[in-house]
Amino acid sequence: MRQRLQQVYFSQVGVREQGGANQGKQVEQYLASVGFGPGFSWCAAFVSWCYQQVDVAHPKSAWVPSYASRHHLIYKRGEFLKQTPRVGDVFLIWYERLKRPAHIGFVDQWQDTWVITVEGNTNDDGSREGDGVYRKRRIQRQVWAVSDFVDQ
Repeated sequence: MRQRLQQVYFSQVGVREQGGANQGKQVEQYLASVGFGPGFSWCAAFVSWCYQQVDVAHPKSAWVPSYASRHHLIYKRGEFLKQTPRVGDVFLIWYERLKRPAHIGFVDQWQDTWVITVEGNTNDDGSREGDGVYRKRRIQRQVWAVSDFVDQ
């Protein structure tokens, strides 16, 4: 399952918004998968769309905090709760200004200091309001939590 999921999210790397912020054919498919139209932030919709392609049970939500359910958390604030994050788990980034997690994407590789990710609605700078699907390298301390929906 994890390998199939990885193939799905890798196939989306390079998708870019078209015709304005949070718009474009593929972006609108991500948003439609959670019942939203064009113009909404779509990082969580991207995660949901990918999970739907391989039939993984998940929140089917565009609201990032819905992916932080206690039952699915395996890592939080530097502490491994259940296991080391693996391919296809989702990472969440906390935004103090918003007092909640507000960006999400897939863990592709969990390394000692770095996390290799695939995430939507980001850019080269790692913004949560970016322009596409990117494969990124983030420092591990940026990750607030990781959830496992594949095996739980």
